[in-house]
Amino acid sequence: MAQHDHGKHGGRSYWLDKKANVAKVFYALILIDVLWLAADFLYKKKAEFDAWGGWADGGFGFYPVYGFVGAFLLVLAAKQMRRVLMRSEDYYERRRGGGSST
Repeated sequence: MAQHDHGKHGGRSYWLDKKANVAKVFYALILIDVLWLAADFLYKKKAEFDAWGGWADGGFGFYPVYGFVGAFLLVLAAKQMRRVLMRSEDYYERRRGGGSST
């Protein structure tokens, strides 16, 4: 049974509206990440300082792990900031005294 939402995008369908295409993008990103990680083997890096045995200065997989942890922490921080910064749906209407926007 096909599920159609003709009200979405004015009746038009875009390529990311299909779950199969979203899965293709997801797997393509994973493939790119794996290739970047594999490329880490192809060149020699010289550590400038010896933190964690040189791993923290460009050791194998440091930058992907650092990027993932950083992005993960940003998402967690944004979720908490949303609680503080989010306004109710009628925030601007209440400020105007309940009048309509038109």
